[in-house]
Amino acid sequence: AQVVESGGGSVQAGGSLRLSCAVSGVKYKKYCAGWFRQPPGKEREPVATIDDLDRTAYGDSLRGRFTISQEYAKNNMYLQMNDLQFEDTSVYYCAAHWRENGRECSIDPLSYNFWGQGTQVTISS
Repeated sequence: AQVVESGGGSVQAGGSLRLSCAVSGVKYKKYCAGWFRQPPGKEREPVATIDDLDRTAYGDSLRGRFTISQEYAKNNMYLQMNDLQFEDTSVYYCAAHWRENGRECSIDPLSYNFWGQGTQVTISS
């Protein structure tokens, strides 16, 4: 699989952004895909994950402001981010891995082995 992010940028606090990720090589397969972020000086943390069955999971306190979705036919995954705050400033990464039959996706970034290059999201006050 390959993943390529796009859609980062700068926005004022309270604004919205939508990130996109082209996920190739996963059609008709079991997979997990997700968004992770790494704020300056901090470890990489989960934002949201989605699998081939459209099951989703979110990092702590992000559900409600952030929404993960996918267009399976187009091999695209999205992260809609609303009411962005200064602490959301980070490099956001798209990632994927193959899902074992009968198992749900992990939100641990160590479980993911296909990573994009990252896209910067900057929130200004």
